[in-house]
Amino acid sequence: MSESNDLRIAVLGVGMMGADHVARITDRIKGATVAVVNDYFTEKAEEIAAGIPGCRVVNDPLDAIADPGVDAVVLATPGPTHEKQLLACLEHGKPVMCEKPLTTDVATSLEIVKAEAELGKKLIQVGFMRRFDHEYEQLKALIDDGVFGRVLLAHCVHRNPVVPPSFDSSMIVKDSLVHEVDVTRFLFDEEITSVHVLKPAANPGAPEGLQDPQIAFFSTESGRHVDVELFVTTGVAYEVRTEIVAEKGSAFIGLDVGLVRKHSTGAGTGRSGAGMYGGEITPSFKERFGQAYDVEIQRWVNAVRTGAETGNYVDGPGAWDGYAAAAVCAAGVQSLEMGERVTVEMVDRSSIPGA
Repeated sequence: MSESNDLRIAVLGVGMMGADHVARITDRIKGATVAVVNDYFTEKAEEIAAGIPGCRVVNDPLDAIADPGVDAVVLATPGPTHEKQLLACLEHGKPVMCEKPLTTDVATSLEIVKAEAELGKKLIQVGFMRRFDHEYEQLKALIDDGVFGRVLLAHCVHRNPVVPPSFDSSMIVKDSLVHEVDVTRFLFDEEITSVHVLKPAANPGAPEGLQDPQIAFFSTESGRHVDVELFVTTGVAYEVRTEIVAEKGSAFIGLDVGLVRKHSTGAGTGRSGAGMYGGEITPSFKERFGQAYDVEIQRWVNAVRTGAETGNYVDGPGAWDGYAAAAVCAAGVQSLEMGERVTVEMVDRSSIPGA
């Protein structure tokens, strides 16, 4: 660590997500500083570094990981680069916060799990930020406390106003559904065993060839069922909701949209009128989960700072969670293409000591 005892972080990839993390670490996170930035677009990295006292640009991401002036790494680079960069972090013993995906396929994700397990310490945390959102934390606590008895099923909604032109149908599974995969595993503490993705009539406003919306169904180890509506070209705003249904009641999250009101259009006029129900919807994921990202990075920084004492540099989802998500999404893409339920293929976690 630096003389000030701050954790010195290298942020690899300073596009939208990486730049957001740089600002977060610089302005809102305690005990850490951005010491190095790297990006394929050198000009962008130099622009970011110029705004942070003492921050340097290192042009090669592997050199940035190996840099003796770096204590830990945030990976916000494109998914295809993650495998090589994660292996470099393990080789140099550098704790790393890796934005999803862990890697872009199941086989390499499993190899990362095995490589970390062989070290005998947890160095990789995966950026499934919803686990740090106060509403998801409250819902998890209700489930774990047994308030509702056994949870039987869940309903989820994931809507975006728009996606980039390069977005294809499989990316709805790999980039959007992946969050509901982790939410399901987080809330229920069990693996997803099968996935079935249905293709409703496509939105006329979606780019040509994009199968949007999609409906996904999960089954879990104990027989719970989860349905997910995925609709990424609504043209409205960013909406994420989850409802659990249990033997003794239900609970619903995802309406943290400011004031929600119910009233009659004739209220105060002495006349009756049609009912109104409304509020405001968050425009993007950055507003909806800003608090969760802050908590996620702060807790990761805290874990890294005490990791030498505990052997655990992670406080949240780890490499195994990234691998499990990759396996479920691979089955989801296969189901999307085949039009039928697909079994999730995963190794038994107990077969990898330390995973």
